[in-house]
Amino acid sequence: MLNIRGELFSLEKPIVMAILNVTPDSFFDGGKYLSDYEILTQTQKFLEEGASIIDVGGCSTKPGSFAPSTAEEVDRIKLAINAIYREFPGVIISIDTYRSEVANIAHDCGASIINDISGGSMDTKMFETASLLKMPYILMHIKGSPADMQIKPQYENCTAEVVCYFSEKVSKLKEIGVKDIIIDPGFGFGKTLEHNFELLQNLDFISALGYTVLVGVSRKSMISKTLYIKAEDSLNGTTVLNTIALQKGAKIVRVHDVWAAKQAIDLVGKL
Repeated sequence: MLNIRGELFSLEKPIVMAILNVTPDSFFDGGKYLSDYEILTQTQKFLEEGASIIDVGGCSTKPGSFAPSTAEEVDRIKLAINAIYREFPGVIISIDTYRSEVANIAHDCGASIINDISGGSMDTKMFETASLLKMPYILMHIKGSPADMQIKPQYENCTAEVVCYFSEKVSKLKEIGVKDIIIDPGFGFGKTLEHNFELLQNLDFISALGYTVLVGVSRKSMISKTLYIKAEDSLNGTTVLNTIALQKGAKIVRVHDVWAAKQAIDLVGKL
């Protein structure tokens, strides 16, 4: 269960988090959702297809990317969250940011969850912000930063290091009163293809930590590079990997394609 603005939200059955990047440069959907009309049309489509959470991001974190100014990120997410909350007042919105200032403003606009790709490493105030705002916090594993994370990432034991990372960070979050914690292995964030598939293979070990697990593999290079295809042709591969993740305990799948993910959840649920 998650406590979202004082109401309990069940995760007994896995759910879909829909990706809505309001950026010009995100790796798959950059530049698609910049106006009110585009944002609201896509949000309505996501909700009709079965999304439970709309994840709004105003800063690209693809490999090699460099961040916009905080002011520019704020302008992007305010436009999107205000429009969504006005048109769909009951929707759960998460804010995809590693900046505490952006998380604060997003909360005031109507966002209910913080999705931090940096695990608090890029803004020392982020953990405190999640505690003060009483927002569920998505703790992702990353090695390095978006600008350098894919430059020869190395681990002695990738799974063990990721599990240790979560254990240490969760302890810090609990110490300052963050109660609703979701963990995300961070596929593609400071990992080679081999690391990514190792983590997917061992996802049940991460699920065994006892926290809600979010998986975000949607149209990522671990699919396209393995199959020698483009991101736009990787929906089938995304569904395959999401199905494996669901069987290994994932409770949230973060995707660009809600309809396919919802079908995977419903079919795995029949097993």
